[in-house]
Amino acid sequence: MSGLDVDPDGVSGPTESDPSLALGEEEAPLLEPQEEEVEDFRDLAQRVQADFENYRKRVGREQTLLVERANEALIIQVLPVLDNFELSLAAEMPETVRKGMELVYAELFAVLERNGLERVVPDGEVFDPNEHDAVMHDEGDGDAELVVAQTMRCGYRLKGKLLRPAMVRVTR
Repeated sequence: MSGLDVDPDGVSGPTESDPSLALGEEEAPLLEPQEEEVEDFRDLAQRVQADFENYRKRVGREQTLLVERANEALIIQVLPVLDNFELSLAAEMPETVRKGMELVYAELFAVLERNGLERVVPDGEVFDPNEHDAVMHDEGDGDAELVVAQTMRCGYRLKGKLLRPAMVRVTR
């Protein structure tokens, strides 16, 4: 048919098969700007959603970094305690006292290791001023590169970041 059907009442009108006739000629051009506006709002909503997702990820990274910095500050304060434990364990003492101190030291160090702390003992390695603090120097061949002969005090890293360089004696 032509898009107009006659009702049983005898009134003719648009059919469902031809939607352009259902809108009327003056209403069809009005939909194009609305469709553009809907598309603009959809684009805006997608950008806002992406911005929010980026914001959420950034805040998560910043919170993680803040916790790591707090852990770093605490661990730096605990390093002298580890040094004193090591000095104490090197001293003469009854075996039962030594065993108890070794257990406490091992537990303390295990907790710190679980939080990313690792010991730096560079004996025999090539001297690196970024990693080691040379406090003594022994003359050797003279032409060879500097090598760590002895670690005087351990260095420490926290999750790959150097917290404290190892105090070392170097030789050529």
